[in-house]
Amino acid sequence: MIIFYNAGIYLYYLLIISISPFNSKAKLWLRGRKKWKEILASKFDTNKAPVAWFHCASLGEFEQARPVLENFRENFPGYKILLTFFSPSGYEIRKNYSKADFIVYLPLDTHANAKFFIEITRPKIAFFVKYEFWHHYIYNLNESEIPVISFSTIFRKDQLFFKPYGKFYLAILKRLSKIFVQNKESLDLLTEHHINTGEIAGDTRFDRVLEIRKSLHPLPIVESFKGTSKVFIAGSTWPKDIEILMPLINKGINGLKFIIAPHEIHDHEINNFMQSCKLKSVRYTKADKEQVSDYEVLIIDCIGILSGVYAYGDFGYIGGAFGKGLHNTLEAATFGLPLFFGPNYRKFQEAKDLINIGGAFSITSAIEFENAFFKVMNNQNLHQEIINKNKNFIEANKGATDRIIGYSGLLLNK
Repeated sequence: MIIFYNAGIYLYYLLIISISPFNSKAKLWLRGRKKWKEILASKFDTNKAPVAWFHCASLGEFEQARPVLENFRENFPGYKILLTFFSPSGYEIRKNYSKADFIVYLPLDTHANAKFFIEITRPKIAFFVKYEFWHHYIYNLNESEIPVISFSTIFRKDQLFFKPYGKFYLAILKRLSKIFVQNKESLDLLTEHHINTGEIAGDTRFDRVLEIRKSLHPLPIVESFKGTSKVFIAGSTWPKDIEILMPLINKGINGLKFIIAPHEIHDHEINNFMQSCKLKSVRYTKADKEQVSDYEVLIIDCIGILSGVYAYGDFGYIGGAFGKGLHNTLEAATFGLPLFFGPNYRKFQEAKDLINIGGAFSITSAIEFENAFFKVMNNQNLHQEIINKNKNFIEANKGATDRIIGYSGLLLNK
């Protein structure tokens, strides 16, 4: 299996090279790893402090890592923080993140790369977030007796680890010092396959969104736009999501405004939206605080403010669930927003939980969406009940960060 694994890694690399002339993300992926050995060696040449390594695939996993990373920094101030990303969509947005001392792309998972990376960075402990299980890195960490913690992890029966032909991948899990999972199903799967290092801790994003709620920074443009109106916020949208939303938007409901935050910001898609929208719309970066209240639709055409924008909402739609999968629901749920999203949500425990408590609604068409939305909008008691349920849901699931930090302290203080 190691031959097939290595072949898969190299095939992936060749694919990235082949599409890089036409794909900006692939181009960034390659550019970010250019001369990585020299760059890494120069960064760590003079470092004498112990290192804690946090690895995330992309931006979503970074949000799960962030509360643990920041609490680790606070509890272990003598450590330097190394933060790595696999994807440009994480690295390019967080490459200047002030709470990490070293921020780099993760080199391709080969034995030679992993060995060099670990010898140069010399971590005392490593944290891998959610689905990051790289064989050579975890093997070399294990061989060097460096503890590896996986957290905010979810396992399902249909994953490769638990297939009859998945023993190679199951062996990766067995090398982890601790696996903090999100739910009982995940823990039961590990136990069933003779892995006794699992523990239910929950999802660290609950801690993160509570921090966001408690330490908000005002957004004057959004505040002026809202005024006394109710606001429907559609976050992380794709074209299919806009197709579902547009009939409702174009109804022009009195007293209701819309904020649209595309998952990827492309001028041509924003221009197409503005041409199709019958309401008066403006881009956030071109809005004037004194005049923005005259508009009915505000388009967030910048990165990094969506989590704070949700504080001004009354209803929320989360994109992605008509495609590969649902985006972050918790950033909106922490403010109590009743949530709507498409059908592809079943891999997301928090989405299933929100639906079960009546705080979110999965829809499959524009008509179904409108029916669900008007049911909530036209019933003030139901609306308030959902707000309370969603806020309480976030509060009830906090604490994963403390469990992970507590275990880390036990390892480091041995």
